[in-house]
Amino acid sequence: MNKDRRNRISKCFEQLEDIKTELECIRDEEQEAYDNLPEGIQMSERGDTMQECVDGIDDAVNSLDDIIDQLNEVIEK
Repeated sequence: MNKDRRNRISKCFEQLEDIKTELECIRDEEQEAYDNLPEGIQMSERGDTMQECVDGIDDAVNSLDDIIDQLNEVIEK
């Protein structure tokens, strides 16, 4: 791979790291909001929806980790 394409992938890598960090912050804020709800609301549809969102964001973060790892391997070759 030539230097230009490697640099472009490196920029994508950095952007994905930034996105991952932002998603982790959002996930943590949503989890904290859920944790601060009264137990009755946590067990309600609203609480279930909030927890599903936390889980969905966590899945996205894990997927980004995989993509970042793959790009890192490409950059290092």
